[in-house]
Amino acid sequence: MDRSDLELVLAVRLHGSLVKAARALQLAPPVVTKRLSALESHLGVRLFQRTTRRVSPTTEGHALCDRAAELLSGFVALEDELRERQSEPSGTIRIACSFGFGRLWLGPLLAEFHARYPAVRLDLQLCEQLPDLANESFDAAIWLWHPPVHIAADWVSRKLAANQRVLVASPAYLAQHGTPKTLEDLASHACLVVRENGGDTGQGQRFDHWRLSTQRTARTPSRAQHVNVKGPLSSNSGEMVRDWCLSGQGIMLRSLWDIAPQLASGELIRVLDQYAMYDADIHWLAPYRSQLPKRIRLLQDFLASRFREEPWKHSAR
Repeated sequence: MDRSDLELVLAVRLHGSLVKAARALQLAPPVVTKRLSALESHLGVRLFQRTTRRVSPTTEGHALCDRAAELLSGFVALEDELRERQSEPSGTIRIACSFGFGRLWLGPLLAEFHARYPAVRLDLQLCEQLPDLANESFDAAIWLWHPPVHIAADWVSRKLAANQRVLVASPAYLAQHGTPKTLEDLASHACLVVRENGGDTGQGQRFDHWRLSTQRTARTPSRAQHVNVKGPLSSNSGEMVRDWCLSGQGIMLRSLWDIAPQLASGELIRVLDQYAMYDADIHWLAPYRSQLPKRIRLLQDFLASRFREEPWKHSAR
């Protein structure tokens, strides 16, 4: 049995007529009749019941046709993949990302990817909220935190990098107010709180409840400790809170990727550095596609290789 046999039985089932199947396959009707009879003889089963009005598949015929459809689909996919491997990747990739991470880390890598594959066009949209990727024609999103619970089961999520939020303060603040030695000490310090807009009331949610834990390992899984913090300054802008922290206004909890340059320069110093908040991993999110275009597959692997070593950690040293 070869590929042409699979195409023949599918054409007969589809058209319900040997004559119509012959026409679709651009063959003479006697050729189709002869080939079908030879195939049934070879398999030792009757695949189709013939009447003067219609040709209908038997149980065995239905089973063969179903399997033939799967095999032919696989042939097509393989041929497309081989053709794609021989050609330069091209086309547009539309990506969503949050403002801060997109500007600092994703944007430069997209420029590097474009230099490597100049025929690929990259459209990056920076946004505060994760868009409806499928309905808004995005190929993927590079998003922080863990994938939102409303993401459908037929979406794909790939963790690109681990990340953490850490406690930092400026040297000036620590010189004036001292360095906390325990989590309980945070109660006596000015903690800078980030609010995020949300909820039906429009009041937003205060992120003044920090879940801090020690570094997780396979042997010593950590348990989160909950700390309520307070301070005179809060904002819905993380950048504003960072500016306050740099000017010596208090202690903040901020993603390591966002403050790596300030840690490297000494403008900020980690406090209670054995603790962090592990809820800010970077993920590739995308609607499920049975056939992923080469350009998207290449970009996903490229970003995974670049982010795997958490480059912000090296910048913070």
